[in-house]
Amino acid sequence: MTHMNPDPDPDRTPGLDAGGGVPPGETPPAESSMSGALPRETHNPPTGWAKAPLAIILLIVVLVAALFGAMALMIVL
Repeated sequence: MTHMNPDPDPDRTPGLDAGGGVPPGETPPAESSMSGALPRETHNPPTGWAKAPLAIILLIVVLVAALFGAMALMIVL
């Protein structure tokens, strides 16, 4: 079994400049430019908060604020 070097020979590798760099156009585009190439995700679209959980959270916040207000009033009196 012969050993194959995983590094290509720079003298025989296409697309390399003399200094070992890669000229423009030889590399794939960056990730940010690939976003338009993907299919649109429609199976799980983002939705906002549901009205019922938001109302329950607001009710709990109001009740806790009223509790603290009542405790402050008891301390003052």
